[in-house]
Parts: sequence; structure tokens; C-alpha cells
Amino acid sequence: MPFLVDAIDRPGAAELRNKLRPDHLGYIGSRVRLVLAAGAKLDNDGVTVIGSFFILDVGERDQAQGFADNDPYTLGGLFEKVTITEWRKTFFNHESCPPG
Repeated sequence: MPFLVDAIDRPGAAELRNKLRPDHLGYIGSRVRLVLAAGAKLDNDGVTVIGSFFILDVGERDQAQGFADNDPYTLGGLFEKVTITEWRKTFFNHESCPPG
């Protein structure tokens, strides 16, 4: 069952994000089988990171919550808000997405 994890960074947390990024990427990499899609959310300037999102393929909402709770970004205090919502795939064209 897919879940969307939508996280918003605390204002002014770019330095913290950069510091935590290697641990975050290691965490995601070790759980990549659960990740359908993930990436940084950008401000209107197309450069400034303002948050993260993940679409996870897990059995229950509690698993998505655990994934989010144990992310180094969460543990390190980067996120101001995290919302977890069940997601129903209607359309997804992975070939149209540029590589990150």
C-alpha cells in the first residue's frame, strides 16, 4: 500500500540539511526496496530546498510513520512538519522524470 510522506523543512535549516544529508542518503539507500519515489522539494527559484517527499510501498501506515520517524533528517530536527497520507496511484510516468 503506497503512502506519501511530505516533509517541510524548518526555515533557515539549509546548513543542517547539508550536514545530515550523507546519513539521510545512507538511510534511504538501506531501505530503497520500500521507496517508489523520493526527492527534495524546491522553492520557486528552483534551487532552494524547502522539504522532502517520499512515496513508500509499505504494508501499513505505521510502517510509513516508522520510516519517517527514523530518517536522520527527522532525528536531526530538520523538519518543521511531516504529513503521511495514503496514496492511490492513478498515473505515474517514470520516464518523464529527469534524473535527480
